[in-house]
Amino acid sequence: MCSFTWFHRFTFHPKNFENMISPKNLITEKVRIAVITAEGVEPDKDHPLLEERLAEWLEHRVNPLTKQEDDFRKACRDMMRNGSYKPTGRGKPASEYLLRTANEGSFPRINTLVDINNYISLKFLVPISLWDTDKIEADSWLFRLGKPDESFVFNPSGQTLALKDLITGFAVHNGTESPIVTPVKDCQQTKTNKMTRNMAAAIYYPAHWSGEPDLNEIAEEFETLLKEAAESVHSTKC
Repeated sequence: MCSFTWFHRFTFHPKNFENMISPKNLITEKVRIAVITAEGVEPDKDHPLLEERLAEWLEHRVNPLTKQEDDFRKACRDMMRNGSYKPTGRGKPASEYLLRTANEGSFPRINTLVDINNYISLKFLVPISLWDTDKIEADSWLFRLGKPDESFVFNPSGQTLALKDLITGFAVHNGTESPIVTPVKDCQQTKTNKMTRNMAAAIYYPAHWSGEPDLNEIAEEFETLLKEAAESVHSTKC
């Protein structure tokens, strides 16, 4: 299970963005990561542009993937083949779950923040993590493969996800690394909800992919949509 240090509030302030410690990626040979942070978010804010784009892509995704799209989907799955971890069954990237729900007409609608996340994931076929930055104390974010003894609870019923050899994002505070997100599922205790005011997202992108879509393009559209529901937005890549 993930270990958390709880506190009153940990808030990103726009004036501090330039001084923020950049997220660290220890597995750059497998994955590139765009981390997007936002302050002053409104999870339930009406978002006509999102609704328009999501409706378009929900209609589009009932069709089979193009060869390039399917090749990219496979590349996203392959970036997760590390050590003993196999991205099959319930261990597949979350983006494949969203693609299936779109095919079946059961695409989830949660709130504006999650819907932006899911729309970007559906359109570009990349797994993305989302977390509430006020729910865990952190000096920086770290991405590496999980160790054999690491896991976290991922749903309200208390089910755990074993993190051995799985791409995992950690909140780092005073040298302690607490696992919070993966391309498959995210930790229950840091998930966003209607009370979220500050958040971060991680877009996972296969390091050796050289075609479309481009990571910059994906991050830019995520930022554009998020700015309609946040006071400030910042992104960095690692």
